[in-house]
Amino acid sequence: MPTKPSAQTPDTAAERHEAFTAEERAAMKAHAQEQRKTAARRGLSRAEKEAAAERDVLAKIAELPEADRVLAERVHDIVRAAAPDLRAKLWYGMPAYARDGKVVCHFQSAEKFGTRYATLGFSDQAALDDGAVWPTAYALKELTEAGEQRIGALVRKAAG
Repeated sequence: MPTKPSAQTPDTAAERHEAFTAEERAAMKAHAQEQRKTAARRGLSRAEKEAAAERDVLAKIAELPEADRVLAERVHDIVRAAAPDLRAKLWYGMPAYARDGKVVCHFQSAEKFGTRYATLGFSDQAALDDGAVWPTAYALKELTEAGEQRIGALVRKAAG
């Protein structure tokens, strides 16, 4: 005799994915696409892979709404100047900067999850440790000269 699905067991694909927002599902799809691109580049030289990843990041930035695009372009320039050893890559559809393939920091547009501000986030790979508690993400509404200098200092510290 067939058993009736429990309230805890989703019986359709739609029910199984209710736990994720449309934005989260889009980010996961973007990550899967990034993985396919990475796999397709396996035969390329390191320089060719890095150049292709840089193009992907710049193309993603160009797609952003104007306010996010302006911030992302500036953050990209600051990261490239402050930590030239970090390599640009897409990470869940967001511009990110990595060392040895591991993301150190990333830019998340306000549009990404419908928030009121963009963020510059840092992963556990970032050398930002400061005592027992420290921030790992910073809200970005606009960039002043002082803000740009602070981001540059944070990225330099994060990159080690």
